[in-house]
This record gives sequence, structure tokens and C-alpha cells, in this order.
Amino acid sequence: MNQIPIWVLFFSFFLITQTTKSDETAVKESLISFYRKLSNGNPGSGWNVNSSPCKDQWEGVICDNKTHSVKRIDLDASNFAGKFDPSILCNVQSLSSSLTSISLNDNSLVGENLAEIANCKQLTRLQIGGNRFSGNLPDSFSRLNNLKRLNLSWNNFSGELPDLARISGLQELLLQRNQLTGLIPGFDFPNFRQFNVSFNNFTGQIPNGGGRFPVSSFIGNPELCGDPLPTRCRSLDLEPNHPNIKSKSLSGDQLLMYSGFFLVGVSLFFLVFFKLCKRKKKTEEKMDSANKVASADDSFYKQTSNTASGEPKTFVNKSDISASSSLIILTSPEVNGLRFDDLLRAPAELLGRGKNGTVYKVVCEQQGMVLAVKRVRDWVISSSDFRVRMKRLDQVRHPNVLSAMAFYYSKQEKLLVYEYQQNGSLFRLLHGTQKSRDFDWSTRLGLAATITNALAFMHQELDQDGIAHGNLKSSNILLNNNMEPCISEYGLITVDTEDKPSISSSRSDSGPISAFKADVYGLGVILLELLTGKLGQNNGMGLAQWVLSVVREEWTVEVFDKNLIREGASEERMVNLLQIAVKCVDRAPDSRPSINQVALMVNTIKEEEERSLVLET
Repeated sequence: MNQIPIWVLFFSFFLITQTTKSDETAVKESLISFYRKLSNGNPGSGWNVNSSPCKDQWEGVICDNKTHSVKRIDLDASNFAGKFDPSILCNVQSLSSSLTSISLNDNSLVGENLAEIANCKQLTRLQIGGNRFSGNLPDSFSRLNNLKRLNLSWNNFSGELPDLARISGLQELLLQRNQLTGLIPGFDFPNFRQFNVSFNNFTGQIPNGGGRFPVSSFIGNPELCGDPLPTRCRSLDLEPNHPNIKSKSLSGDQLLMYSGFFLVGVSLFFLVFFKLCKRKKKTEEKMDSANKVASADDSFYKQTSNTASGEPKTFVNKSDISASSSLIILTSPEVNGLRFDDLLRAPAELLGRGKNGTVYKVVCEQQGMVLAVKRVRDWVISSSDFRVRMKRLDQVRHPNVLSAMAFYYSKQEKLLVYEYQQNGSLFRLLHGTQKSRDFDWSTRLGLAATITNALAFMHQELDQDGIAHGNLKSSNILLNNNMEPCISEYGLITVDTEDKPSISSSRSDSGPISAFKADVYGLGVILLELLTGKLGQNNGMGLAQWVLSVVREEWTVEVFDKNLIREGASEERMVNLLQIAVKCVDRAPDSRPSINQVALMVNTIKEEEERSLVLET
């Protein structure tokens, strides 16, 4: 046997060593470049070429202990505002062949070269929810054959989905809160543990198997139909080549008959059209004359009572009022015929007084309606700005946000009309004399998620308008007929704490930005009320300070409502929700998370709770 010269062995060893060093250098350089692009040029903590990402445990880098290769990059909620460029990672052979997970949730990233993600063929998890990605999803996403979890939620992706149904092992797909369009692909739904495409613009029928997920996985797509949504899909018309349709041509008699039907139909159409136009003109003239009511400068909202006659309290206009003004109807056919003077004279019941106004229950018997009327005071805003704001709020609708049905404006009075919610408020449910026995942990967590999602939707839609809620608290969370929470009084006036300034119509003013953060604070107090069962006094400051003092003493369990402890609610998930609430009520507004980050975290806890309940059953 021929012996291999020693110099050949030495040279081979030298090449292997140099190649290994070259690969390590390439991995380090690509990771550093990747981080700098995420952070707009800022160096990562400990991320430098003089150290090893695995041996020196770079922050956010998880490695295989045996091969010392990079397996995962987890940089969630790291305040990044740069670009996610997967080509930097996925075009390095030694890195793309080992990387199985990229997680960049809850930052403010945009995308670049997203199509290159397909070169990271070993990826099982790609999580980039809660960022600012936009544009169409590249078709190359469908080539990630090993993908198990894909989270693209809470971004601005648009266009149709690539054929993600090709990924046979996909188990979790989160696409909610984007602007995606088109049909939902025919996924293998039995393999999915999580699926959510809510609040997009998907159309058509939900594919077979989608009904195993809750309605919340599909809501917010107006043109979507089928199980589990209550909207039924219309049956398809017969195609021209359907076997039940005869193909032979029409005879002369048939043509004459159909022509006669057509002429009769046209005549009936014009007759009905003429009648409707005439009726509409009469109705408009009647409404114009009926809507001439109280003076814009007089205080019409005076509450009086006739104790001698026993008549109910009413809204009445002064006897000398003669100038005209009108109640502006925003929406809903059911309020047609409602006039301003109907409200002034209707029986009224005082529901509550607050710093920002008074709320009455008004019974309009003639229209068969029960209304909640909010009289707003001390709000310095012009008539035009008030009208623009109310109409903008009417354009942005969410099923868990109570919209105004009508409004009135004068120099001294501002009136908002809502549908009355007979089940009261979350405040009463939590702190009233008769607490519901069914108000368990799962119910509270569901309420927290619903309120958070609704608030996140409103913030996203009204961000450019600079319109936050302004006074979010448990008494402004009303319960509808199905005991679902509805945020009321969105976008009205000012709030009370120092970091909650008046809402300005100018987006350049610091006011609206702080007001959005103030809403996060208000949400945090609501979460604390749900967890503790205690009152959020003094704008929640008292409750927040008490919770923080108990947590600092490491007696975290002591803060929770004893009813939750007795029912055996998950302590781990309660603690997780408590941690979110504590972040929301941070005294420094800039340190509070964004509402999108809060929604993602709360929904994650809710999904964990739902999975545990399924396993228990």
C-alpha cells in the first residue's frame, strides 16, 4: 500500500482549519451586519468580531451546545426601528444551514430583501409580528418547507397570500391585523394548533375545516363567509355549461314572450322610482321643518321635574328659544325620525356625573328607543373641528367600540347620543354590590383580550388623526346584550393625569402621542382591576402603587383577587398578565409598551389558556 506523504496530511489539515476559521468569521460578520441594520447602526451588546456568538453567548443568539452552530435569533421587543434583511443571514451557507428560528416580534422594523428568506431552508419558526412591514408577501415564503410557526400579525402586509398551503408541516399561522386580500388557501386545518386571519380584507368562503377555529380567527373580513362566521355564503349560480341548462336556441314565440316581460318590468321600475322620489321629497320637507329647534347659544340641557304632577324628569328647551339648530344623525336607519326636540322632552334618568360631563338614560317612546345621552362640558373645540372629529370616529368602526348614533353642537353645549347598554359597565361588574359568580379567570382574560384588541384597532386606524381615547377606565367599558365589552366615549376631551394632555387635532403636537401612551396606562389599570378585584382610585395611581409595593416585597400572589385563587386559576398566566399591566402603568410614558405589543402579549396568554382548557377536557 502506498503511504500518503506527511506534507499532504499537513496541507489538508491546514485547509480544513482555514476553512473553519473562514466560516466562523463569515458567521460573525453577517450576524453583526444583521444587528446593525436592525438597530440603525448601533452595535449589539457583546456582538463583535473579537468574541464568539456561541462561546461568549451573544445576547439574543442561541446555539447548539454540541456543534456550536447558531440555531436561533430571538430579539423580541428590543426597540429596533431599522430594517430586517434576511439576505444577510440566509446567503451565508454555514449560517443558513443551521438557523431554525428568527423571532423579531414587537419592534418597529420594515423589510428589505424579504424574498431571500427562502434560502434559510431549515427555518421552523419565523416570527415578525408587531412591526411595520408592508407590501406584498414574496412567493418564496411558500418554499420554507420546514416551517412550523409563521407569525406576520400586526403589520401592514397587503396583496394576496402566497401558496402557504404547500407547507405541509405548518402548525401555527398568525396573519391578523394586516391588509391582506383574496381567498384563504385550502390549508390542512386539522394540523393547525393556531390560526388567525382576522381584520384583513379576505374574501370568499372559508375553506373546509376552518370551522374548528373560533369566530375571532376570522372576524374583521367583511367579504368573508362560511363556518364559523354567522355570514352564510350565497349559493353559486348555474354555469352556462351546467347540464340542467338546455343549449338549444329560443323560438320566435319565446322571444316575444320574454320581450313582453321585459317591457312590463321596465314600466314597473320607473313607476316605483317615481313614487319613491316623490315620497322622499315630502319626507325631507317634513324633517326640515321638524328640526328647527333650540338656540345654539342657550343651555337646552336643563333637567327639571314637576313634583306636584308626578311627571318624569325631562330635557326641556327654554320658552324663549326660537333659533334653529339640528341634531346630526350619523348612522343606523333605526334612528330615522329622531329629532332634537324629542330628546329635549323625553323622560330622562341621571346615570352619572363625572369631571367631563353627565350621562342620562333617555326613553324615546315614539321611536321605541332607549338611549344614553352624554352632555360634554368644558371642551374647547370649534364647531367645524367637532363635526370633523365625530364623522371621522363614525368612519372607524369596531364591534367592541360603541359608536355615537347622533350628535349636537352649540357654543355652550355638546351632546352625544349612544345606544343604551342595559348590562352596565365593567366597573359595576367588578366592584358592584352583586358580583357575578360566573366572572371567573377565563372570562376576565377574555375581556382583557377583547378590550386590548379593540383599543389597538382604534389606535392603528386613528394614529394619523391623533385621536386617542383620552379617558379609558373600567366605567367606560360597557357590556352589551351578549356581555361582551364595548369601549365607550372614544375620542372625547381630556384625561386627568399629568402625562395625559388634551387631545389636539395636530399630529405634530406632543399631545396626541402622549395621549396614546395615556390610553396604555388606562388599559394597564383595567388589567390590574381584573386581576385584583380592587378599585383603581385616583386615576389608577393608588392601585398601581399598591401592586408595585406588594410585588417588590415578593408577595406577588397577594395582589390577586381571592376569588381567582379559590377557583384554581393558573398562577403562571395571572403573573404573566400582571407583568404586562405593570409595564403599562410605568410612570414614564416612553417606557410603556405600544398597544400593539400589549395586544400581542395578552393574546398569547389567552391562547395558552385556551390550549390548556382543551387539554383538560
